[in-house]
Amino acid sequence: MSTAILTGQPVPGSSLEGDLRSLGFDVRVASDGTDAETLLAQVPGDQRVAIVDARFVGHLHALRLGLTDPRFPLAAVPGAVTARPAGRQALIRAMARENSVGGHTAVAVAGLADRISAALDADGSDVHRPVLGSLVAAVPQDPQTRNEARQSVAAVDDEAVRLKSAVKARDGFFTTFFISPYSRYVARWCARRGLTPNQVTTASLLTALIAASCAATGTRAGFVAAGVLLIASFVLDCADGQLARYSLQYSTLGAWLDATFDRAKEYAYYAGLALGAARGGDDVWALALAAMVLQTCRHVVDFSFNEANHDATANTSPTAALSDKLDSVGWTVWLRRIIVLPIGERWAMIAVLTAVTTPRITFYVLLVGCALAASYTTAGRVLRSVTRKARRTDRAGQALADLADNGPIAGFVAGLRDPNARWYLDYPLLRALVGAAFLAGSLYDGDRWMPFVGACFYVVFSGLALSQPLKGPLDWLVPPLFRAAEYGTVLVLAARADVNGALPAAFGLVAAVAYHHYDKVYRIRGNAGAPPAWLVRALGGQEGRTLLLTLLAALLTAAQFKVALTVLAVAVALLVLVESIRFWVASHLGGTPAVHDEGEPA
Repeated sequence: MSTAILTGQPVPGSSLEGDLRSLGFDVRVASDGTDAETLLAQVPGDQRVAIVDARFVGHLHALRLGLTDPRFPLAAVPGAVTARPAGRQALIRAMARENSVGGHTAVAVAGLADRISAALDADGSDVHRPVLGSLVAAVPQDPQTRNEARQSVAAVDDEAVRLKSAVKARDGFFTTFFISPYSRYVARWCARRGLTPNQVTTASLLTALIAASCAATGTRAGFVAAGVLLIASFVLDCADGQLARYSLQYSTLGAWLDATFDRAKEYAYYAGLALGAARGGDDVWALALAAMVLQTCRHVVDFSFNEANHDATANTSPTAALSDKLDSVGWTVWLRRIIVLPIGERWAMIAVLTAVTTPRITFYVLLVGCALAASYTTAGRVLRSVTRKARRTDRAGQALADLADNGPIAGFVAGLRDPNARWYLDYPLLRALVGAAFLAGSLYDGDRWMPFVGACFYVVFSGLALSQPLKGPLDWLVPPLFRAAEYGTVLVLAARADVNGALPAAFGLVAAVAYHHYDKVYRIRGNAGAPPAWLVRALGGQEGRTLLLTLLAALLTAAQFKVALTVLAVAVALLVLVESIRFWVASHLGGTPAVHDEGEPA
């Protein structure tokens, strides 16, 4: 239960008390400043508390936005200020100071909420103030202004505003025009029945898994049903975020589930298509694995670029300025959002192609589309980086090093190099490129041991790449380059084994490792830091896994290598899933501040 302290006697005819109770607040009335301070001290420290001016006039949704958002320790709207447990001490200090200035008198209680809000700003506290737009939140000083404020409230339908704000401000073309116009009503229907965003997220996952099962039947009816269910899953996927925004039900656990399940749904569907094709006598597992590798590398490009630049100083670029100018031309905005093939466009394309063509054609079109989208986005980000005058922070360098996922072997190599020594490859990205080139060349050599030799070179250069901070203009390309090298090695070695079941096993291994990398991204985004060092050591790091796989491919027969891939896939999946679930559930139960990560544009 949350507590709202009304400063002053409620105005006759005001719905304020009822509105606060409908938002889950226990309402108490303070007659003066001393009374308000006493009531504040009586509220348990683990509860949210709000100080609300009894003269407040405004929309219910304005109060909801200002007083119930779980993401912020301190928040305020005109006439009201609130604190979660993490912001309680700052609120107590601000109230004590204001009451001291006002002499703890009955007069001092007038406007106390707004004075406390100003005092929090003066203290340097981070007070969230939601953008209300057309919503009204005011503290009238006399009957005439109160009447005018009430008329303003009546003139605006706050439910319509609430529904509109449930939709992402920036979204993909397909989602904006073909999904959100009705999915927001699905979200409201769920809210009115007490459903949570996590429950809708889970329903979306289950729907996608059923779609994958339909695709796995290999029949035309199954493919049609799979396409329809994939779109239904996407509608629910949009509705869960809209429900979170509609009802302000944000949580760290929910953000992780939403992002994780998106990847699980898409890659499970790839597997379903591959199984369905196999039933028809067509082996497309290599295409399914290639699609997963390409899509994951695309995401890592996004993650790395954002982490490298989100807190950079003097962060200006002519390329970025040109992009901002193009945003003023409406049709270019939608064209560029379609070109990048976000999840909405991508899933719609996959669903239609599944229903009317074959899995092989679906994967061919998907690979071509994703390759073009990846080329477009990466080229644009490279141009921004080379023309950008920016000073990257230590935090950015550490985030990129964590995303690189180097293990103990590369760490040992990095420790051997004198950090003050300079040599002709004195750029982290160049070292990573040299190592990846050695590895790629060795994979296409016919000799059984050459991939292992190339992997040895790759390990050395992986360590050298991270022997200095990743703060160069293009150093954000190092993590996606490592992802492409590791996943590509698994794909090539499994294809070379040329034994039934090797590619599905490789698909499982890459899926498990990719989950580890996505989980690392979500922890960094949530300011929780990278996964524990013991987990990275246990998994061997990206260079250790690459070295191990090339060694196993050289030592084992094709059938034995398939078994080894399967064992590794199961071991990695169990290790990362157990640790990831433990961490996120513990963070949720421990009261970690709520996160609402918009993630990839729908």
